Parts: sequence; structure tokens; C-alpha cells
Amino acid sequence: MNRSMPILALLAALTLGACDRPSVVNVPATPVAVPGPVGPTGATGSQGATGDQGNEGNKGATGKSGDGTTVIVMPAASAPAN
Repeated sequence: MNRSMPILALLAALTLGACDRPSVVNVPATPVAVPGPVGPTGATGSQGATGDQGNEGNKGATGKSGDGTTVIVMPAASAPAN
């Protein structure tokens, strides 16, 4: 009995000391850039140069005449408003 209490106390100390509690690491927040006040408006830039005139495309061939029959479809007359 004389040795059992100190041995139990030693085993309890070793058991509790062996528990590794991970430490919490606080990561600092990333600093955010805060915009300052708006500055004065700059001067207007110069006018750009005018571009070159494009080339005129090739002319297409003239179409052939039809057979002389033309159909004109007229929409139905709307009802008179009251």
C-alpha cells in the first residue's frame, strides 16, 4: 500500500502529461486596402486620327428577269372601330 499510491500518482501524471492538446494558432487577417478620397479629373486627351477609307467591293452580276407572273397577297381588311 505504501508504494501503490505514489506509483498510481506517477502513472496518472504521465498519462495526463502524454495528452497532446493542439494549440490554437490565430492567423492574422489580411489587411484590406482602403481607397482614399477621389482626386481631381484629369485633362481631356487629344482627338485621334481619322481612319483610311475602305475599298469598294466588287459589283455582283445583274439578276435575270422573272417569267412575268407576280402574285400580291393583300392582308384582310380590319373591322371598323365603333
